[in-house]
Amino acid sequence: MTQPPLAEAVDQGAVAASPAEERPAAGAASAGSASRAQARPADGGATATEPSTSVGARIRDLRQARGISARSLAKSLGISPSAVSQIERGVLQPSVSRLIAITDALGVPLVAAFDPASDRPVDPVGPSGFTLQRAGQSPDIVLDSGVSFRRLTPGSSPGVDYFESVYPPGASAHGADELFHHEGYEVGTLVAGELTIDFEAERVILRAGDAISYPCSVPHRLHNTGAVDAVAHWLIVHA
Repeated sequence: MTQPPLAEAVDQGAVAASPAEERPAAGAASAGSASRAQARPADGGATATEPSTSVGARIRDLRQARGISARSLAKSLGISPSAVSQIERGVLQPSVSRLIAITDALGVPLVAAFDPASDRPVDPVGPSGFTLQRAGQSPDIVLDSGVSFRRLTPGSSPGVDYFESVYPPGASAHGADELFHHEGYEVGTLVAGELTIDFEAERVILRAGDAISYPCSVPHRLHNTGAVDAVAHWLIVHA
């Protein structure tokens, strides 16, 4: 879509070009993101499942569990059935916006695509009734342009997505110059680096410690024009 001139809301900064919306899985992850995804050991020294090969299978499992055909999902997404097949087989890595569109079409939260534990009930630990997730028990998934996601909620959290996302330098959560909208209300805090958010008429640049919130229905685009990884924690509340 054609964007109007952006009014700088916080700072000046050029918009960096980003890759196409989907790309072959073999080139999806940057070296830094791939090392993060493989470096989170599970309890007992096991290595988390390689994310780039598991997200497609997870999408397929979610689709089949809901009795939705690949052709029907493709129609709702406005893409070809072969593209859905390639995503599910790991031949293509979806962009962040494409993954959100897929989970919205399947009627599941975003974190449901991260790993099976996200929609599996977790028994409380101890008499206090809390739920515990140890470091390394939630694997990263690496999407198009190298953006990685990691679920932060221990077990299921109906109506809420809470996750960490890492944007390598030059990475975008959406296609080049494309504004995206989806379901829910979003609250984010930048933990490290610098992250740019484009809206239709303005731009906001977040730095470590900054926080922002907005309705997800407002068209937006997230991208990293800085020289280091941008790390953010996001909470999406569903109506």
